[in-house]
Amino acid sequence: MPLKYPHIAANTLNPTRGSRGMAVAPHALASQGALAVLREGGNAVEAMIAAAATIAVVYPHMNSIGGDGFWLISRPGHAPLGIEACGAAAMRADIDTYRGLGLSAIPARGPLAANTVAGTVSGWDFAHRFSQDALGGRLPVARLLEDAIHYAKHGIPVTRSQAGCIAVKRDELERVPGFAQTFVPDSRAPRTSERFVNARLAATLQRLADAGLDDFYRGSLARSIARDLSSLETLITLDDLERHRARERTPLALTHSLGTVYNMPPPTQGLVSLLILGVLDRVLTDDIDPLGPEFVHACVEATKLAFEVRDEHVTDPDHMRIDAMTLLDPAALDAMASRLSMSRAAPWGRGRGPGDTVWMGVIDGDGVAVSFIQSIYHEFGSGIVLPESGINWQNRGCSFSLDPSSVNPLMPGRRPFHTLNPALARFADGRTMVYGNMGGDGQPQSQSAVFSRIARFGWNPQAAIDAPRWLLGRTWGQSTDSLKLEARFSAHTVDALRALGHEVDVLTSYDEAMGHAGAIVRHPDGLFEAGYDPRSDGAAAGW
Repeated sequence: MPLKYPHIAANTLNPTRGSRGMAVAPHALASQGALAVLREGGNAVEAMIAAAATIAVVYPHMNSIGGDGFWLISRPGHAPLGIEACGAAAMRADIDTYRGLGLSAIPARGPLAANTVAGTVSGWDFAHRFSQDALGGRLPVARLLEDAIHYAKHGIPVTRSQAGCIAVKRDELERVPGFAQTFVPDSRAPRTSERFVNARLAATLQRLADAGLDDFYRGSLARSIARDLSSLETLITLDDLERHRARERTPLALTHSLGTVYNMPPPTQGLVSLLILGVLDRVLTDDIDPLGPEFVHACVEATKLAFEVRDEHVTDPDHMRIDAMTLLDPAALDAMASRLSMSRAAPWGRGRGPGDTVWMGVIDGDGVAVSFIQSIYHEFGSGIVLPESGINWQNRGCSFSLDPSSVNPLMPGRRPFHTLNPALARFADGRTMVYGNMGGDGQPQSQSAVFSRIARFGWNPQAAIDAPRWLLGRTWGQSTDSLKLEARFSAHTVDALRALGHEVDVLTSYDEAMGHAGAIVRHPDGLFEAGYDPRSDGAAAGW
């Protein structure tokens, strides 16, 4: 497809290109670790397990093995597969318990914030078995965790992102059990490029390599985790860990004019991302400038419509009142698109706020494609770090409400709402694309920008990701739900959006509030193009 607005490409990096495989991650060591697995004959699923373990060590403020994960896997000739590695609320976690403590909301930090099982390791285990059974995978778990163990044991250079996050959040987190000992060991925030070692986590990963990944839930490691969770007075027990299993899920599918776009079903907001793209497929025209006010306005207004649906319906699928796929019916999308005004911004209330996450993608030479996301929700999750294992536990359960009449009320065994949603597209012209983004409410918004710029306007992945983005809603440290634009948008775009009725704030040029995006495109001839986010510490690595 020819590149529209060629003046844009002159000021952006070329994509990473390859012919035998490609990986992209928001930390270069994770993408390079995935590439090493591919070069050893591993498949895309094996490579992603290696990347997931590595990034849990080298980007600890964004994710952890104490969090959740979601997978989309595509292989030629088969329907895409979803893996839900999302932990449910503890059986002792209920509204009365929190209300009895005088709380009106679940705390975001501390032991009471750690009220759901960490599911991501179960997803690695499920994916590894799928790799062996369906793809002929032969690499053992010990090999796939090798890099992560080394980096945890011997240390990694602290990124500017990690150092900055600790400096900003230290006062909030320092008194949370285990946080300071692990992440502020010298009683000061670490500096960029200093060595960060997590010896306890290295031993935990080595235990998983030796005993198998299921040991996290039903072995000696599970008993250690349960002891620690009990000693810290969380609500999670060994029974909760033993009850947990990753689940195979059928992805949601959007019929798009360019092909089929897939995302994860509830409890994720994958539906939101697909609704936005479905609406945009009906309102965008080929002559719209992908950096202009009409494009941003259309994406933002589609986001508002999709968030309405999310806030009314999306929760644990066992408690959904509607089948999510019915909302992707062409007639339903036509009706939604008819409500979008290109001449005036609709009213906007409040979003759900930001979240820290990692998205990664891998496609191998056989065309097996993986879109994966792993998260502990807020930066450093609940903040607690387990004494024996060194695991930083998530606070995903603070997305529950203590209002029993809400869409997402806390109850034992219920899965929390997830902002996480890895995306994948199969185009009618034979291309396959994996793409995604971190950042709570920003995930579907950045997906709409990256997908549209690549798929509709013909930009290469690096140009699409490098270009300025926006965020409707709150970022960390801000209470306003305004439309936030990176400073690289033109004054004309900013002024025109304000004239349309948007409350606009302008952030810095490559603001990390926009999240860390990534994308890989595999063309019908087997060649690859990929882009990583310069807002991150990432890289796209191909061969």
